[in-house]
Amino acid sequence: MVKMTQRQVANGAAWPRYPALYEINTWAWLSDLSRKYGKFINLSSVPSSEWDSIAYGFDAVWLMGVWERSPAGIAIANQNQGLIEDFRRALPDFRPDDNVGSPYCVRRYVVDHHLGGPEGLAVARAELSKREMNLVLDWVPNHLAPDHPWVSECPEHFIQGSRDDIEKDPSSFMDVGGMVFARGRDPYFPAWPDVLQLNAFAPGLRQAAIETLSNIAQQCDGVRCDMAMLFLNPIFERTWGGRAGPRPATEYWTNVISTITEMHPGFLFIAEAYWDLEWELQQKGFDFCYDKRLYDRLEHSDAENIRLHLCADLAYQNKLLRFIENHDEPRAAATFSAAKLRTVELAIATLPGIKLFHEGQFEGRKIRLPVFLSRRPEEPVDEDLQQFSRKLMEITNRPVFREGEWSLCERIAWQDNVSFKNLVAWNWVKDEERYLVAVNFSDWPAQAQVLVPWTDLRDRTWQLMDPLSGTTYERDGSAMSSLGLYVELGPWAYHFFQFGRMK
Repeated sequence: MVKMTQRQVANGAAWPRYPALYEINTWAWLSDLSRKYGKFINLSSVPSSEWDSIAYGFDAVWLMGVWERSPAGIAIANQNQGLIEDFRRALPDFRPDDNVGSPYCVRRYVVDHHLGGPEGLAVARAELSKREMNLVLDWVPNHLAPDHPWVSECPEHFIQGSRDDIEKDPSSFMDVGGMVFARGRDPYFPAWPDVLQLNAFAPGLRQAAIETLSNIAQQCDGVRCDMAMLFLNPIFERTWGGRAGPRPATEYWTNVISTITEMHPGFLFIAEAYWDLEWELQQKGFDFCYDKRLYDRLEHSDAENIRLHLCADLAYQNKLLRFIENHDEPRAAATFSAAKLRTVELAIATLPGIKLFHEGQFEGRKIRLPVFLSRRPEEPVDEDLQQFSRKLMEITNRPVFREGEWSLCERIAWQDNVSFKNLVAWNWVKDEERYLVAVNFSDWPAQAQVLVPWTDLRDRTWQLMDPLSGTTYERDGSAMSSLGLYVELGPWAYHFFQFGRMK
């Protein structure tokens, strides 16, 4: 496995400039392994072969949902008929004990005993480290479970209400131990019924968060921060108004991230972010922010909008997290056609930023599992997709894609050819390695001349080899330099070329 050095963490492997991250639904994954091996398996007893099976192209694993879940949250969820219906749609033989609670209703930031506890996590991290992979865990800044210790010990950390509030709006407020607390929410949706809202403006909360995060940072190499934009000062003030108290002079994320990274150099912060607030969160210290806009354009928009999205400043793009699936989104195999799925997966794997891939994505799983559930239904493996995906990850696990220079390619057309607008192309360069990707993001054939940006093409023949298929072409460098590379692609087809000089 080729690994690069860019940003060293205290205990783990170096973070490359453009990492690849693999998200695992920890509880469901361990349930699958327990069924597979016919015995109970937790993080301390995962067979080595299972860790080996994911060590073929990733720089880190995100073990989603390891923290202790809330009995109070489980009880609330079991009374929610909408959730129960969702559970049954995903798991037709659902039983009440399959609901182990939301991983985002955290009772304590201690690894759940069922999953192996802190000792089990330490074993898992060591296994990942042996394979030169880092570990990412969750941080939920916005809310906590109603039975979290802070509720009784530090109620001032939360948004509070009155008896009048709970009488007028019981769906937004909760009585816990005789005190009234606001339920967690974002400003555009009803409150989440199983969590209490933390107060981003509370004077003591930041220090408490820093202490908790410092403990987490001793157990992993980075955190994915749930709904990070909700704790930006203007968003929080607009959501909670006078209930939050006066706006602090500084931002929560600026204080927290700068303090943690000073204590734990190289520790990575990833923001789940929406509402076009990615740039603002990057300025507050986040290493990477979700690129939901690209996901939406890949799913619903046309090639020109995708191309325009990729024209953004590279300093911004370098700090985006690209994905076509995660635990919050529908399964990619259920969203995209077979041809389109391979094309958008190739695109994600060859764009700058951090690339997120979800466990089950490569196998073609189609059922999105609610995060509350401890197990999932068996689904057939799409062996062709799995083979394609694994090969793609192995190919892109190279220095040119992790540490190289990326740029978008211009493409031109001739008279009456409007199909060129459906074609988007980009390239990677590092030392002598060069790759060019051209994609037809449409349901129709497309042709264009792709302008290859390298200045040393002339006066030699070049071999263009597709590492996925093994197909090779020979092209004259002078012609490519002056006219561009002629590309003709069918619907949702692509070229993935490695350029090599012919002797």
